[in-house]
Amino acid sequence: MHERRHNQRSSQLTGLLLPLADRNLILPNVAVAELIDYQASAFDLDTPPWYLGRVKWRERQIPLLSFESACGQKIVIGERARIVILNALGGLPELKFIALLVQGIPRSYKLDSQLSYVDVPLCALERAAVQVGEQVAKVPDLLGLEKLLVDAGLVH
Repeated sequence: MHERRHNQRSSQLTGLLLPLADRNLILPNVAVAELIDYQASAFDLDTPPWYLGRVKWRERQIPLLSFESACGQKIVIGERARIVILNALGGLPELKFIALLVQGIPRSYKLDSQLSYVDVPLCALERAAVQVGEQVAKVPDLLGLEKLLVDAGLVH
């Protein structure tokens, strides 16, 4: 008889580390639909400061957010700025994707199912902080981001 060995892949998840201006976010790679070049977008002055307008992606207009601004920090659009298209999780038919401003190219990491949590201050849109390699990364509240858009009347 052959002894079955535990499949190591079942306890690992591939995550993407998203570099922001003042922090790193970590997401499962399945949450990210695509990384695109930064494009300036038009927005109204009467919208919340974290809302950067809409960007064009695959014949769609996707709402673009600044995570830092949604957490009370200033918006930074650096020379390495990119946009990550996230799959929306809330099940709203009018909100399938969200665009998030990032400051560089996300890096892939193999995450163990036993993440090392770090005790650091979190903003309302951060669920936890974990150790990823040499750095601390925040786990964003993606449903919270969707709720921000809905509550501000920006989903239509």
